[in-house]
Amino acid sequence: MVATAIPLLDASGWLHAFGPWVLVGIAVVVFIESGVLFPFLPGDSLLITAAILAPQLGISAWQVVIVAAVAAVAGDQVGYWLGRRFGRRLFRPGARVLTIERLESAHAFFVRYGGPSLVLGRFVPFVRTYVPLAAGIADMRYRRFFFWNVLGGIGWVVSMVLLGVLLGGIPFIANNIDVLMVTIVLISVLPIVVSALRRRRAARRASESMAVPPSGDPQGS
Repeated sequence: MVATAIPLLDASGWLHAFGPWVLVGIAVVVFIESGVLFPFLPGDSLLITAAILAPQLGISAWQVVIVAAVAAVAGDQVGYWLGRRFGRRLFRPGARVLTIERLESAHAFFVRYGGPSLVLGRFVPFVRTYVPLAAGIADMRYRRFFFWNVLGGIGWVVSMVLLGVLLGGIPFIANNIDVLMVTIVLISVLPIVVSALRRRRAARRASESMAVPPSGDPQGS
């Protein structure tokens, strides 16, 4: 359905490549990114671009909201049950996608925010893919998970589509989709970069503190 030559983050290219199956394509992308452990898809930019290009694509913003919200909630369900069924066995050191580091980051995010992490994590690439898995691994009660999952899925989709509708009313934005996509990608990955820098700084400080010999023993013996 989609030409393999289209870059993963080229949301506009994906939408046009879907052709008459554009709503199905949106649903598949959102579903996979939400919980099928493949985070390298243009979730945020896809929804925003779909809202901006809706008239050209022959669809409405409401159709995008309904289809994407259902797909987002369903994707998280898969991630949750994968976590409960297989846990950490899906992840391997040195893996290219299912890395231990990404799971640990998502687990720390889940532990810090609890149920609301399923809402907050929706707005952070990579995190939104692995937080449902972390919830399943942590054996979060399903009824509680389902509540936050639905809230997060609908909130994320509605906010992204609404942003696209608003931006679509600005002629410069509507005529410069490529610039908008680059901006969205940069904003989306910013929290990840900041988090990585913080971890790196913390690891460096820990290493330096271990290298400093105890007071009164300059030789460290």
